[in-house]
Formats: sequence, structure tokens, C-alpha cells
Amino acid sequence: KENKKRKRTEEVEKVSEDQGSSVVQEPPVKAKKPRKKELSKAEKKLANRESALEQADEEEEQKLFQSKAKQKKGASHAITKSVVNSDTGTTVKQQQKKKVADETVNRRTVFVGNLPVNCTVQVLKSLFKGYGQIKSIRFRSLVPAEDTLSKKLAAIKHKVHPNAKFVNAYVVFKEECDAIKALNENGTEIASGFHIRVDIASKTSSHDNKRSVFLGNLSYDIGDDAVREHFSVCGGVVAVRIVRDRKTGLGKGFGYVLFENTDAVHLALKLNDSLLMGRKVRVKRCGEKWKAPQKSPNRSRAPKDSVDATLKNKRRSNDSFVGEKANPLKKSTKPKRLKTVPRNKAGKNE
Repeated sequence: KENKKRKRTEEVEKVSEDQGSSVVQEPPVKAKKPRKKELSKAEKKLANRESALEQADEEEEQKLFQSKAKQKKGASHAITKSVVNSDTGTTVKQQQKKKVADETVNRRTVFVGNLPVNCTVQVLKSLFKGYGQIKSIRFRSLVPAEDTLSKKLAAIKHKVHPNAKFVNAYVVFKEECDAIKALNENGTEIASGFHIRVDIASKTSSHDNKRSVFLGNLSYDIGDDAVREHFSVCGGVVAVRIVRDRKTGLGKGFGYVLFENTDAVHLALKLNDSLLMGRKVRVKRCGEKWKAPQKSPNRSRAPKDSVDATLKNKRRSNDSFVGEKANPLKKSTKPKRLKTVPRNKAGKNE
């Protein structure tokens, strides 16, 4: 019995070994790839349209992304600007408020021009203290004696250029009405040969062009009083202003004169080309544009016949009857041809 069992087990093992070898020896079956279906023309068009739509959607998304990025950058720039202004202690609203505040201060400020160089703060205080409380006085248009010195230091140390003769100043009052009262000091002689010019420092103060005259071709070292004396013959002079260089203090060659009335302007215009400190002064109304005299080219004179004809036409009265004139024909420059006589007429004449 035991031998029979062994034989059976051996037979079963052989069968299993044979089946395993057969499984190993069989080659793997290749999976068939599905064939691609050929698309029709309509399907191809649809596919192309879908791809184009997808591309357009992608482009729109990119544009939206870029626009959002720009908006973010703009917001960041605005924030940085506000931060910069906050660093300096000013925002946009604060700057606007500051401008309004400056304008109100200017209305309370008086400009004093044509002051002598040796003028001091005490002299100006004694001159203007009768009109109201003075808050501050500051000098301007100073020319320092040395290039290294600032104008502020030159004013404190009184180190002014020896050729400088004129200084300007600003006087700030506490009330606006006091500054308007101080205008009465305009034209007063604060020192020998120095008639001061007093005006409100506000930009809104209008200048009357109808009572003013423009001056050109002035000497560079001319003073206000020399101009005042020259035009005092025409009438009462309210103010003289000579435009000067900020750095050197020398005149730029032009200025303005304001009179009390318009009649003085007519008289001042007659002083055009008059000599002032060895120069012919050019005088004209304010607002008029000056045109340089143009040299006329040598033109050929018109014939006498045409001149006589124009004079005759001018002398004719309006009542005289003038008939219609025929336009003369232009003479042809072509050479004239000889007239051909017909043979019959030639025979008769013979």
C-alpha cells in the first residue's frame, strides 16, 4: 500500500511539473492596439475651433492676470508715495492745507523793495510798527561778499558784496488789515535817494496795466530813483520796478513804472527813445508786443505812369462818373505772320 501511495504522489508531481513547463514555454500574447479612426473634415473643423477657443480663453486669463498685477503695482506705488509723504511729515491733504495757509500768510505779508544795503530790522520795525503788530521781518535779494557764504549768513554777519546797493525785505503782520494799512508807506524816502516800494506779497494782488509802462534797453546798474526822476515829469509815480538778477543783483535791462492815472501813460510814451544814463530807453504800454524794426530790401521803384494814375484816381471826387473800363488784352509775344493776298485780287490790282 505504501508503494502504491508513493507512485501516485510521484505521478502527480510529474504532471504538475509538465503543466508548469508548458505554461513557462508559451510566448506572451501581444495586445492588439486599437486603430485610430480617421476624422472627417467636419470633425477636424470642430477640433480646430475648440483648440482656438481654448487658446483665446488662455489669452484672456493672461490679460486679466496682467491687469490685476498692474493694479496691485499702482496701489503699491500710491502706498509708497503716501509713505514718503508721511516720512517728510506731509500728505496730499496736508500739502493743500499748507498752500491755503501760505496764501493767508502772504495776504498778511508786505513786500518792501529798494531798501539800502545798510538797512536793519530795527529801522523797518520803527517804520511799520504804527500800523499793527509785526510777527517777523526777513531780508531778501542779498548778494554775499563771498561765494562760500549763504544769503542767510551774509544777512546775519552783514557781509554783503561792495557793489550791491539794493536790498528787499518782507514784513509779516498779525492781521491782514494791518498789512493793507502799511501800503501807505509806498513811495516814502527811507534814505537819501531810496524811495521804497511797498506792496502785498500775495499772488492774487492784481497789477493795473492801464496805468503802467514797460521800459526796455535800461542800463544794468541803474537805480529805481533814477527812473523815478526821469518819468516824474509825466505825472505822479506810484512805483518803479526794475527786474534784477537774483545772484548778482544787477538789472536785466528792463523794468516797469506805475503811474497814478492813465494820462501820465500818454505823456510817458512820448519819452520813447529818450536818453537815460547814456542809453535810449524804449517805452511802450504794458501788454503790447514789441517788434524789432525790419530792414526793408531795396525794391525796384514803380514806373512814373502807374504813380500818376494812382494819384489821379485819388483826386477824383465821389460824384464824378466813372464808366466801365475794358480790360486791355495781353500782347502776344508770337511773331506776326505776313498776310497772303489771293490771286484774283492781285490780278485786279495789276
